[in-house]
Amino acid sequence: MQQAELLRSRLKEIGFDEVRFAQLEELEPSTLKSWLSQGYHADMHWMENSVDKRLNPELVLPGVKSLILLGVNYSHGETHEAAGPRIARYARHVDYHDTIKPGLEKAGKVIEELYTLTSNDYRYYVDTGPVLERAWAAKAGLGFIGKNAMLISRQFGNWLLLSAILVRVELPADQPIKKIIKQDLKKSSEIGLLCGKCTRCMDACPTGAFSGPGVLDSRLCVSYHTIENKGVIPKNIRTQIGDRIFGCDTCLEVCPWNRFATKGRKLLLTVREEGVGLSLEAYLQFDETVFKERFKKTPLMRLKFNRFIRNVLIAAGNAKNKELFSLVAVWLNHENNIIRAHAIDALSKINPLEAKPYLEKLRMIERDPLVRAELETLS
Repeated sequence: MQQAELLRSRLKEIGFDEVRFAQLEELEPSTLKSWLSQGYHADMHWMENSVDKRLNPELVLPGVKSLILLGVNYSHGETHEAAGPRIARYARHVDYHDTIKPGLEKAGKVIEELYTLTSNDYRYYVDTGPVLERAWAAKAGLGFIGKNAMLISRQFGNWLLLSAILVRVELPADQPIKKIIKQDLKKSSEIGLLCGKCTRCMDACPTGAFSGPGVLDSRLCVSYHTIENKGVIPKNIRTQIGDRIFGCDTCLEVCPWNRFATKGRKLLLTVREEGVGLSLEAYLQFDETVFKERFKKTPLMRLKFNRFIRNVLIAAGNAKNKELFSLVAVWLNHENNIIRAHAIDALSKINPLEAKPYLEKLRMIERDPLVRAELETLS
Protein backbone atom coordinates (compact mmCIF):
# COMPACT_ATOMS: atom_id res chain seq x y z
CA MET A 1 0.00 0.00 0.00
CA GLN A 2 1.38 3.39 -0.97
CA GLN A 3 2.30 5.65 1.91
CA ALA A 4 -0.47 8.19 1.18
CA GLU A 5 -3.08 5.44 1.00
CA LEU A 6 -1.80 4.01 4.25
CA LEU A 7 -2.20 7.46 5.79
CA ARG A 8 -5.75 7.68 4.44
CA SER A 9 -6.59 4.26 5.84
CA ARG A 10 -5.12 5.01 9.26
CA LEU A 11 -7.03 8.29 9.53
CA LYS A 12 -10.29 6.56 8.65
CA GLU A 13 -9.61 4.02 11.39
CA ILE A 14 -9.36 6.92 13.86
CA GLY A 15 -12.92 7.92 12.95
CA PHE A 16 -12.76 10.30 10.01
CA ASP A 17 -15.33 9.27 7.40
CA GLU A 18 -13.68 11.24 4.59
CA VAL A 19 -9.95 11.77 4.07
CA ARG A 20 -8.82 13.71 1.02
CA PHE A 21 -5.59 15.44 0.02
CA ALA A 22 -5.04 18.82 -1.67
CA GLN A 23 -1.77 20.32 -2.82
CA LEU A 24 -1.09 23.92 -2.05
CA GLU A 25 -2.23 26.38 -4.68
CA GLU A 26 -3.59 29.88 -4.77
CA LEU A 27 -7.24 30.33 -3.85
CA GLU A 28 -9.38 32.73 -5.87
CA PRO A 29 -9.69 35.78 -3.59
CA SER A 30 -12.53 37.62 -5.31
CA THR A 31 -15.38 35.51 -3.91
CA LEU A 32 -14.42 35.92 -0.25
CA LYS A 33 -13.45 39.58 -0.62
CA SER A 34 -16.67 40.41 -2.45
CA TRP A 35 -18.71 38.65 0.24
CA LEU A 36 -16.94 40.61 2.97
CA SER A 37 -17.16 43.94 1.13
CA GLN A 38 -20.94 43.62 0.95
CA GLY A 39 -21.15 43.14 4.71
CA TYR A 40 -22.59 39.65 4.42
CA HIS A 41 -20.48 38.55 7.41
CA ALA A 42 -22.57 40.81 9.71
CA ASP A 43 -20.53 41.58 12.83
CA MET A 44 -18.24 38.54 12.54
CA HIS A 45 -15.24 40.82 12.18
CA TRP A 46 -12.76 38.04 12.86
CA MET A 47 -13.37 36.97 9.25
CA GLU A 48 -12.12 40.33 7.99
CA ASN A 49 -9.14 40.28 10.30
CA SER A 50 -7.88 36.93 8.99
CA VAL A 51 -8.71 37.21 5.28
CA ASP A 52 -5.07 37.07 4.09
CA LYS A 53 -4.38 33.91 6.07
CA ARG A 54 -7.59 32.31 4.84
CA LEU A 55 -6.49 32.82 1.26
CA ASN A 56 -2.87 31.82 1.79
CA PRO A 57 -2.07 28.82 4.07
CA GLU A 58 1.62 29.78 3.85
CA LEU A 59 0.82 32.57 6.29
CA VAL A 60 -0.64 30.00 8.70
CA LEU A 61 2.14 27.41 8.42
CA PRO A 62 5.23 28.56 6.51
CA GLY A 63 6.52 25.77 4.28
CA VAL A 64 3.16 24.01 4.02
CA LYS A 65 2.93 21.80 0.93
CA SER A 66 -0.37 19.97 1.30
CA LEU A 67 -3.68 20.03 3.14
CA ILE A 68 -5.51 17.00 4.50
CA LEU A 69 -9.27 17.57 4.45
CA LEU A 70 -11.28 15.48 6.87
CA GLY A 71 -15.01 14.93 7.21
CA VAL A 72 -17.01 13.41 10.07
CA ASN A 73 -20.52 12.24 9.21
CA TYR A 74 -22.98 13.46 11.86
CA SER A 75 -26.18 12.21 10.24
CA HIS A 76 -28.69 10.69 12.66
CA GLY A 77 -30.11 8.61 9.84
CA GLU A 78 -33.51 10.24 10.19
CA THR A 79 -35.46 12.27 7.69
CA HIS A 80 -37.35 14.49 10.15
CA GLU A 81 -36.26 16.55 13.12
CA ALA A 82 -37.08 15.68 16.71
CA ALA A 83 -40.34 17.03 18.14
CA GLY A 84 -40.34 20.29 20.08
CA PRO A 85 -38.47 23.56 19.51
CA ARG A 86 -35.76 22.92 16.95
CA ILE A 87 -32.06 22.62 17.68
CA ALA A 88 -29.57 22.14 14.84
CA ARG A 89 -28.60 18.50 14.44
CA TYR A 90 -24.89 18.98 15.02
CA ALA A 91 -25.69 20.43 18.45
CA ARG A 92 -27.15 17.13 19.64
CA HIS A 93 -23.65 16.04 20.55
CA VAL A 94 -20.90 17.09 22.90
CA ASP A 95 -19.32 20.06 21.12
CA TYR A 96 -17.63 18.55 18.07
CA HIS A 97 -14.67 20.91 18.44
CA ASP A 98 -13.85 19.07 21.66
CA THR A 99 -14.41 15.50 20.42
CA ILE A 100 -12.81 15.82 16.97
CA LYS A 101 -9.68 17.49 18.37
CA PRO A 102 -8.40 14.27 20.02
CA GLY A 103 -8.86 12.57 16.64
CA LEU A 104 -6.72 15.26 15.03
CA GLU A 105 -4.09 14.79 17.72
CA LYS A 106 -3.98 11.06 16.87
CA ALA A 107 -3.84 11.94 13.18
CA GLY A 108 -0.83 14.12 13.89
CA LYS A 109 0.98 11.22 15.53
CA VAL A 110 0.27 9.05 12.48
CA ILE A 111 1.70 11.77 10.21
CA GLU A 112 4.82 11.99 12.38
CA GLU A 113 5.26 8.21 12.24
CA LEU A 114 4.73 7.76 8.49
CA TYR A 115 6.64 10.82 7.29
CA THR A 116 9.29 11.26 10.01
CA LEU A 117 8.00 14.70 10.94
CA THR A 118 7.64 16.57 14.20
CA SER A 119 4.64 18.36 15.65
CA ASN A 120 6.09 21.60 14.26
CA ASP A 121 5.56 20.33 10.71
CA TYR A 122 1.77 20.34 10.74
CA ARG A 123 -1.13 22.30 12.15
CA TYR A 124 -4.77 21.25 12.48
CA TYR A 125 -8.07 23.09 12.84
CA VAL A 126 -11.69 22.14 13.50
CA ASP A 127 -13.32 25.09 11.65
CA THR A 128 -11.98 27.60 14.17
CA GLY A 129 -8.78 28.62 12.39
CA PRO A 130 -8.02 30.84 9.40
CA VAL A 131 -8.57 28.05 6.87
CA LEU A 132 -11.27 27.90 4.17
CA GLU A 133 -12.14 24.26 4.78
CA ARG A 134 -15.05 24.17 2.32
CA ALA A 135 -13.02 25.62 -0.54
CA TRP A 136 -10.14 23.24 0.06
CA ALA A 137 -12.50 20.28 0.53
CA ALA A 138 -14.05 21.05 -2.87
CA LYS A 139 -10.58 21.19 -4.45
CA ALA A 140 -9.81 17.79 -2.93
CA GLY A 141 -13.04 16.25 -4.23
CA LEU A 142 -14.56 15.67 -0.81
CA GLY A 143 -17.70 17.31 -2.17
CA PHE A 144 -18.87 20.38 -4.04
CA ILE A 145 -20.15 23.75 -2.86
CA GLY A 146 -23.93 23.73 -3.13
CA LYS A 147 -26.30 26.60 -3.72
CA ASN A 148 -26.79 26.60 0.07
CA ALA A 149 -23.09 27.58 0.37
CA MET A 150 -22.40 24.31 2.19
CA LEU A 151 -20.14 21.47 1.13
CA ILE A 152 -22.29 18.65 -0.27
CA SER A 153 -20.90 15.14 -0.35
CA ARG A 154 -22.14 12.62 -2.91
CA GLN A 155 -21.86 9.97 -0.19
CA PHE A 156 -22.91 11.82 2.97
CA GLY A 157 -25.11 14.63 1.69
CA ASN A 158 -25.00 17.79 3.80
CA TRP A 159 -24.03 16.13 7.06
CA LEU A 160 -20.24 16.44 7.30
CA LEU A 161 -18.26 18.29 9.95
CA LEU A 162 -15.03 19.48 8.37
CA SER A 163 -11.53 19.80 9.74
CA ALA A 164 -8.15 20.33 8.10
CA ILE A 165 -4.50 19.55 8.66
CA LEU A 166 -1.82 21.71 7.05
CA VAL A 167 1.38 19.70 6.61
CA ARG A 168 4.92 20.26 5.36
CA VAL A 169 4.97 17.20 3.14
CA GLU A 170 3.78 16.78 -0.44
CA LEU A 171 0.84 14.41 -0.71
CA PRO A 172 -0.70 13.23 -4.00
CA ALA A 173 -3.64 15.51 -4.72
CA ASP A 174 -7.08 13.96 -4.98
CA GLN A 175 -9.06 15.16 -7.96
CA PRO A 176 -11.97 17.56 -7.53
CA ILE A 177 -15.44 16.60 -8.68
CA LYS A 178 -15.97 17.54 -12.30
CA LYS A 179 -19.01 17.60 -14.51
CA ILE A 180 -18.92 17.03 -18.23
CA ILE A 181 -21.30 19.09 -20.36
CA LYS A 182 -20.90 18.93 -24.13
CA GLN A 183 -17.42 17.48 -23.58
CA ASP A 184 -16.29 20.64 -21.74
CA LEU A 185 -15.10 20.30 -18.18
CA LYS A 186 -16.76 22.91 -16.03
CA LYS A 187 -14.69 24.41 -13.25
CA SER A 188 -14.80 22.20 -10.19
CA SER A 189 -15.15 25.28 -8.02
CA GLU A 190 -18.45 26.25 -9.61
CA ILE A 191 -21.24 26.86 -7.12
CA GLY A 192 -23.96 24.24 -7.40
CA LEU A 193 -21.81 22.00 -9.61
CA LEU A 194 -24.12 18.99 -9.20
CA CYS A 195 -27.26 20.85 -8.17
CA GLY A 196 -28.68 21.12 -11.66
CA LYS A 197 -31.73 23.39 -11.74
CA CYS A 198 -32.62 22.60 -8.12
CA THR A 199 -33.06 25.64 -5.85
CA ARG A 200 -34.85 23.93 -2.95
CA CYS A 201 -32.37 25.23 -0.39
CA MET A 202 -32.69 28.84 -1.53
CA ASP A 203 -36.47 28.62 -1.83
CA ALA A 204 -36.89 27.02 1.61
CA CYS A 205 -34.77 29.55 3.53
CA PRO A 206 -37.21 31.10 6.03
CA THR A 207 -35.67 34.57 5.77
CA GLY A 208 -34.59 34.64 2.13
CA ALA A 209 -30.97 34.90 3.21
CA PHE A 210 -29.49 33.83 -0.14
CA SER A 211 -28.78 36.76 -2.44
CA GLY A 212 -27.71 34.28 -5.12
CA PRO A 213 -26.54 30.67 -5.46
CA GLY A 214 -24.00 30.02 -2.73
CA VAL A 215 -24.13 33.60 -1.44
CA LEU A 216 -25.45 33.79 2.11
CA ASP A 217 -26.21 37.11 3.78
CA SER A 218 -25.55 36.39 7.46
CA ARG A 219 -27.56 39.45 8.43
CA LEU A 220 -30.68 37.53 7.38
CA CYS A 221 -29.60 34.06 8.47
CA VAL A 222 -31.46 32.31 11.31
CA SER A 223 -28.30 30.43 12.34
CA TYR A 224 -26.36 33.67 12.62
CA HIS A 225 -29.01 35.38 14.71
CA THR A 226 -29.76 32.47 17.05
CA ILE A 227 -26.06 31.67 17.62
CA GLU A 228 -23.72 34.56 16.79
CA ASN A 229 -25.89 37.62 17.40
CA LYS A 230 -25.22 38.76 20.95
CA GLY A 231 -27.88 41.45 21.11
CA VAL A 232 -31.50 42.05 20.21
CA ILE A 233 -32.66 40.12 17.15
CA PRO A 234 -34.30 42.41 14.54
CA LYS A 235 -38.09 42.29 14.53
CA ASN A 236 -38.22 41.45 10.82
CA ILE A 237 -36.28 38.24 11.53
CA ARG A 238 -38.11 37.04 14.63
CA THR A 239 -41.27 35.68 13.02
CA GLN A 240 -39.28 33.73 10.43
CA ILE A 241 -37.23 32.10 13.19
CA GLY A 242 -40.33 30.09 14.03
CA ASP A 243 -39.58 27.47 16.68
CA ARG A 244 -35.81 27.36 16.10
CA ILE A 245 -33.88 28.03 19.29
CA PHE A 246 -30.38 27.14 18.09
CA GLY A 247 -29.33 27.20 14.48
CA CYS A 248 -31.26 26.24 11.37
CA ASP A 249 -30.97 23.10 9.26
CA THR A 250 -33.57 24.02 6.65
CA CYS A 251 -31.25 24.62 3.69
CA LEU A 252 -29.46 21.38 4.56
CA GLU A 253 -32.50 19.19 5.11
CA VAL A 254 -34.26 19.93 1.84
CA CYS A 255 -31.26 18.99 -0.31
CA PRO A 256 -31.95 15.94 -2.53
CA TRP A 257 -28.37 14.73 -2.08
CA ASN A 258 -29.26 13.69 1.47
CA ARG A 259 -31.00 10.62 0.09
CA PHE A 260 -27.55 9.04 -0.08
CA ALA A 261 -26.63 9.91 3.50
CA THR A 262 -26.31 7.05 5.96
CA LYS A 263 -26.20 7.18 9.73
CA GLY A 264 -22.77 8.27 10.93
CA ARG A 265 -20.31 6.00 12.73
CA LYS A 266 -19.74 8.85 15.19
CA LEU A 267 -16.42 7.49 16.43
CA LEU A 268 -15.38 11.10 17.01
CA LEU A 269 -18.76 12.32 18.25
CA THR A 270 -20.61 11.84 21.52
CA VAL A 271 -24.39 12.00 21.38
CA ARG A 272 -25.93 14.16 24.11
CA GLU A 273 -29.63 14.81 23.67
CA GLU A 274 -30.82 15.46 27.22
CA GLY A 275 -31.90 18.97 26.30
CA VAL A 276 -33.48 18.09 22.94
CA GLY A 277 -37.20 17.58 22.43
CA LEU A 278 -38.38 19.47 25.51
CA SER A 279 -41.38 21.79 25.27
CA LEU A 280 -41.34 25.58 25.27
CA GLU A 281 -43.09 25.37 28.63
CA ALA A 282 -40.13 23.42 30.01
CA TYR A 283 -37.51 25.74 28.51
CA LEU A 284 -39.26 28.84 29.88
CA GLN A 285 -38.89 27.44 33.39
CA PHE A 286 -35.16 26.86 33.09
CA ASP A 287 -32.82 28.73 35.37
CA GLU A 288 -29.10 29.00 34.69
CA THR A 289 -28.29 25.88 36.71
CA VAL A 290 -30.75 23.72 34.79
CA PHE A 291 -29.52 25.19 31.50
CA LYS A 292 -25.95 24.19 32.30
CA GLU A 293 -26.97 20.71 33.43
CA ARG A 294 -29.04 20.03 30.32
CA PHE A 295 -26.61 21.44 27.77
CA LYS A 296 -23.27 20.82 29.47
CA LYS A 297 -20.45 20.44 26.91
CA THR A 298 -22.81 20.91 23.94
CA PRO A 299 -22.60 23.78 21.41
CA LEU A 300 -25.55 25.48 23.16
CA MET A 301 -23.20 26.51 25.94
CA ARG A 302 -21.81 29.06 23.47
CA LEU A 303 -25.04 30.99 23.84
CA LYS A 304 -24.90 31.22 27.60
CA PHE A 305 -28.14 31.41 29.51
CA ASN A 306 -29.40 34.87 28.59
CA ARG A 307 -29.21 34.35 24.82
CA PHE A 308 -30.78 30.91 25.16
CA ILE A 309 -33.80 32.44 26.92
CA ARG A 310 -33.91 35.21 24.30
CA ASN A 311 -34.28 32.56 21.61
CA VAL A 312 -36.88 30.62 23.60
CA LEU A 313 -38.93 33.80 24.06
CA ILE A 314 -38.91 34.37 20.30
CA ALA A 315 -40.16 30.83 19.74
CA ALA A 316 -42.82 31.31 22.43
CA GLY A 317 -44.05 34.49 20.74
CA ASN A 318 -44.23 32.73 17.41
CA ALA A 319 -46.18 29.84 18.95
CA LYS A 320 -48.90 32.28 20.13
CA ASN A 321 -49.95 29.72 22.73
CA LYS A 322 -51.92 31.55 25.44
CA GLU A 323 -50.96 28.89 27.96
CA LEU A 324 -47.40 30.24 27.79
CA PHE A 325 -48.42 33.80 28.68
CA SER A 326 -47.74 33.66 32.42
CA LEU A 327 -44.41 31.87 31.92
CA VAL A 328 -43.29 34.55 29.47
CA ALA A 329 -44.52 37.38 31.71
CA VAL A 330 -42.08 36.30 34.44
CA TRP A 331 -39.18 37.32 32.21
CA LEU A 332 -40.34 40.94 32.14
CA ASN A 333 -38.67 41.27 35.53
CA HIS A 334 -35.33 39.80 34.55
CA GLU A 335 -32.23 41.92 35.08
CA ASN A 336 -31.04 41.43 31.51
CA ASN A 337 -32.40 44.09 29.17
CA ILE A 338 -32.24 41.86 26.08
CA ILE A 339 -34.42 39.27 27.79
CA ARG A 340 -36.91 41.93 28.89
CA ALA A 341 -37.10 43.33 25.35
CA HIS A 342 -37.87 39.94 23.84
CA ALA A 343 -40.36 39.11 26.59
CA ILE A 344 -42.27 42.26 25.62
CA ASP A 345 -42.46 41.18 22.00
CA ALA A 346 -43.46 37.61 22.91
CA LEU A 347 -46.30 38.74 25.19
CA SER A 348 -47.65 41.11 22.58
CA LYS A 349 -47.80 38.25 20.08
CA ILE A 350 -49.30 35.66 22.43
CA ASN A 351 -52.16 37.82 23.65
CA PRO A 352 -52.09 41.56 22.86
CA LEU A 353 -55.10 42.41 25.06
CA GLU A 354 -53.81 40.59 28.12
CA ALA A 355 -50.34 42.01 27.54
CA LYS A 356 -51.53 45.62 27.48
CA PRO A 357 -51.67 46.26 31.26
CA TYR A 358 -48.30 44.58 31.76
CA LEU A 359 -46.70 46.74 29.12
CA GLU A 360 -48.37 49.97 30.29
CA LYS A 361 -46.99 49.37 33.75
CA LEU A 362 -43.56 48.69 32.30
CA ARG A 363 -43.66 51.95 30.33
CA MET A 364 -44.01 53.84 33.60
CA ILE A 365 -41.00 52.28 35.32
CA GLU A 366 -38.61 51.12 32.59
CA ARG A 367 -35.53 53.28 32.12
CA ASP A 368 -33.33 51.13 29.92
CA PRO A 369 -33.19 52.67 26.39
CA LEU A 370 -33.08 49.31 24.65
CA VAL A 371 -36.21 48.06 26.42
CA ARG A 372 -37.97 51.38 25.96
CA ALA A 373 -37.23 51.19 22.24
CA GLU A 374 -38.95 47.79 22.15
CA LEU A 375 -41.98 49.24 23.93
CA GLU A 376 -42.14 52.06 21.43
CA THR A 377 -42.46 49.61 18.56
CA LEU A 378 -45.76 48.49 20.09
CA SER A 379 -47.25 51.98 20.39
